[in-house]
Amino acid sequence: MSNKSTSDVSITISLISGKSMRIDAAEGESIRQLSCRAQQALHVGKGRLLDQSGVLLEAAATVQECGLQSGDALTLHLGQVRVASSHSSFAAIVSDRSVETWGDIGGGGDSSAVQAELNNVQEVQATGAAFAAILADGSVITWGGASRGGDSSQVQDQLQNVQQIQANHSAFAAILADGSVVSWGYDEFGGDSSEVQAQLKNVHKVHATSCAFAAILADGSVVTWGDYESGGDSSAVQDQLKNVQQVQATSSAFAAILANGSVVTWGDDDNGADSTQVRHQLQTVQNIQATSAAFAAILADGLVVTWGEASGGGDSSRVQDQLHNVQRIQATGEAFAAILADGSVVSWGDYYHGGDSSEVQDQLRNVQQVQATDSAFVAIRTDGSVVSWGYTDDDKDISEVEAQLKNVQQIQTTQGAFAAILPGGSVVTWGDSNCGGDSSTVQDQLKNVQQIQATNSAFAAISADGSVVIWGDGRCRGGDSNSSSEVQTDSSVSSAASPAGCGEGRCVQDHLRCPGAASDSD
Repeated sequence: MSNKSTSDVSITISLISGKSMRIDAAEGESIRQLSCRAQQALHVGKGRLLDQSGVLLEAAATVQECGLQSGDALTLHLGQVRVASSHSSFAAIVSDRSVETWGDIGGGGDSSAVQAELNNVQEVQATGAAFAAILADGSVITWGGASRGGDSSQVQDQLQNVQQIQANHSAFAAILADGSVVSWGYDEFGGDSSEVQAQLKNVHKVHATSCAFAAILADGSVVTWGDYESGGDSSAVQDQLKNVQQVQATSSAFAAILANGSVVTWGDDDNGADSTQVRHQLQTVQNIQATSAAFAAILADGLVVTWGEASGGGDSSRVQDQLHNVQRIQATGEAFAAILADGSVVSWGDYYHGGDSSEVQDQLRNVQQVQATDSAFVAIRTDGSVVSWGYTDDDKDISEVEAQLKNVQQIQTTQGAFAAILPGGSVVTWGDSNCGGDSSTVQDQLKNVQQIQATNSAFAAISADGSVVIWGDGRCRGGDSNSSSEVQTDSSVSSAASPAGCGEGRCVQDHLRCPGAASDSD
């Protein structure tokens, strides 16, 4: 005799791949609970249930309220997991548009105080130690370090119809649907925009240095606020800031490209605000890249003009005759690498930050893209092989993994390490072990990886089933001195028991699943 209750309904729940499972559900069970059980049964991450017409079922509604009957078929839709990172924590928008966080509690790794409000999340942005989530209704939820943007209570009633958010080191700036701006966080770094509030109308885009903001208005003018020495005061060049098309920033200076291809700079002179010596060359500028203290502009004819701190990439005279037909430029903290039209690469700047590629110059052919840590570059060639130069920690040099680096699909970086995704979703890492260069403790879990995100000192790999694996820890050189860089698991955040080794930041995060859910490898 069957033990099935007469009030139960038998429903088939399928993935888009075709994999399915028949589940018995009580009429009083919520769609959220049913979805969670389906995720466990199908061994996948969080998703949303759709009916046979493709209509999203309300998570809080019951099976009975949705009119579900035995024999009905539902689809569990798994959207892409999107991850944002502060200096020491991660925040992931999962398939049901809720948010899961982990990492340094003081740096935004604990969202428990606002977890119930984190529904229908569209986007997440981060300062160095806090997060801000835009919800579908245009409101904003914040958490993390209070003084660095985690506390938005003083402006909460203004945060309506938010379209986008920009962040610097310690403050947020939100653009509303009417083109006005609301800011919060550390006052001196742009959290207080009261002095320019009347000017912040019809804002199109906001850019940031470490401690200041620059807003481009619809008419092409610019309004700035925040730390004066970091670009928050543009009064000296205000009459020149017209028809602005793009803005780029070093750590404490801005460079604006005007419609006629000229450039206007302001902020800290030592970090790129003083462009007087090259101003006559800054014509027909197409794009600008920046290190922490210097700028490099690509002109329409493929030539390059540099300025700012000489040792940090502002002086390209040593390689100027090679900088022709430049397509793209990448930067470490103090050096540049330019990809030319023929696939070769030219680098300049500080030697210990990748400014000298002479030892691998003959290998830099057919380069498709370049990625960078704070002090080293890696180039991916058309055949999927890689070439690296600059300073990397002796813990794990690229030579130790070079034989594995075949058909590389993409590379992500922390401040001191690299992580490469190979065909099939396996991952190879190298560099400073304290920055994520050693993934040996989680290597058997790095399967079917689709994307990798990074903080200053840790990586988060997102697999096809929505699970996440993190590794790295807090002794990474060059980390943020104002917040802990150690990525740890807080058991109050995770719905699964923390595995051994989490104290060192090397652990699998199963809290992107429902409690008790197993992975395919279980």
